[in-house]
Amino acid sequence: MKKELVIYPCYFDQKLKRSEGRRVPKNLAVQFPDLNSIVSALKKAGLNPVVEEKSHPAFWLDKKGRVRVKYSGPKEELLKKIAAGIGAK
Repeated sequence: MKKELVIYPCYFDQKLKRSEGRRVPKNLAVQFPDLNSIVSALKKAGLNPVVEEKSHPAFWLDKKGRVRVKYSGPKEELLKKIAAGIGAK
């Protein structure tokens, strides 16, 4: 069964610590994550992302947006796929 997941750009931000909102390992994170690259990676994976003009609760002044996507696997697995798709090394 697919569940709807919310993905924020800060999950992939190399400058953030895990405690500050980064969700992927530092070696998979990127310096300047943006919604367009996340959406592109999700589309390449065959998913249908929906962009929303919302902010992460911890960074409520910074309106970078978020992506909603339906996915049947674990969120960590999807985040690693996105990180690989946005050019992380």
